[in-house]
Amino acid sequence: MKKILAIILCLLVVSVLFACGSKPADNQGEQQSEKLDIKVGFICLHDENSTYDLNFINAAKAACEKLGITDYVIKTNIPEGKECYETAADMADSGCKVIFADSFGHEDFMIQAAKEFPDVQFCHSTGTKAHTEKLANYHNAFAAIYEGRYLAGIAAGMKLNEMIANGKITADQAKIGYVGAFTYAEVVSGYTSFFLGARSVCPSATMEVTFTGSWYDEVAEKEGAVKLINNGCVLISQHADSMGAPSACESAGVPNVSYNGSTISVGPNTYIISSRINWEPYYEYAIKAAAAGEAIDTDWTGTIATGSVELTDLNTNVAADGTQAAIDAAKAALVAGELHVFSTDTFTVNGEKLESYLADVDTDTAFTPDTEVIKDGYFHESEFRSAPYFDLQIDGITLLNVNFG
Repeated sequence: MKKILAIILCLLVVSVLFACGSKPADNQGEQQSEKLDIKVGFICLHDENSTYDLNFINAAKAACEKLGITDYVIKTNIPEGKECYETAADMADSGCKVIFADSFGHEDFMIQAAKEFPDVQFCHSTGTKAHTEKLANYHNAFAAIYEGRYLAGIAAGMKLNEMIANGKITADQAKIGYVGAFTYAEVVSGYTSFFLGARSVCPSATMEVTFTGSWYDEVAEKEGAVKLINNGCVLISQHADSMGAPSACESAGVPNVSYNGSTISVGPNTYIISSRINWEPYYEYAIKAAAAGEAIDTDWTGTIATGSVELTDLNTNVAADGTQAAIDAAKAALVAGELHVFSTDTFTVNGEKLESYLADVDTDTAFTPDTEVIKDGYFHESEFRSAPYFDLQIDGITLLNVNFG
């Protein structure tokens, strides 16, 4: 009888707790799944066929899913012209409270929209003007992708060393080819950091760079890669957005390091690795800040440490033995601040080591140098603004055409 009474008493206590809403575990679960009540817009230069834009699109969807946001819109194939302003304005009119654009040439049109819609936050990736425009609702963002490019360069250098050791090439034939879009600092910073990574393990490496004059032109990118291969380049990388260069490498049997995502689907026998910016951390940060009415950084720069710079999985069927260990060691040194990509001990300009350099950080129409960026023995990239401003032409790299700027 006592046992029965005890059971009845326990049941009464439990029922009272539930009636009072005392369900700690369930309440915690509800709090974790709480959705942000905000509409978000994303503007992309191209669509999913561009590795660059696909990287942004995937990050946008992942960030919104993580934040529980279902009210968002992604507009693709928006040119770097008035169409960007019109798209941003339409998004603002439709209730978007934070709007992102992904391409350099979108900037002036995002600024135009920001001035017209002061209650909407406009966040622009790869732009340079937020810190000089000084608009409370306009922001730039980038990541220290030069860190990822450097690590990918190490993979390239290891492959060159393997080719030398196997007798496929001699040390003086360790020439890299690089397909670039424009001669902007973003591209220069990228191919230089990649080259420095390669040369850190293969000191005899040199590089040739050709430009297409477009962020996405599969034919031109493929032709550029073929030209470089015909010039004797034994490994190809790129700052361009199509499968043009990787497919040319696969056809020629030339190792390839890509950008913004794996291209193993078109280069299973030649693809080594890819570096990319992971935009998800920035999207989450900016969206949460906008939803809470909090300020968003004027210039935000992600790093390897913040999860904003990543490498894809190494294709061990193509990569040289020991590549992953070499990458891991360099990555640890970067995170610890023991390694600086643009250390002035690792490169020269016209045969001279640089002790000082004024970079064009506060960009004007004349691209006037305005900021000292070399101190403590290295070039301080993406510290005075988020977008790259490294525009030095270092020794060891040859530009084949400079018709595009």
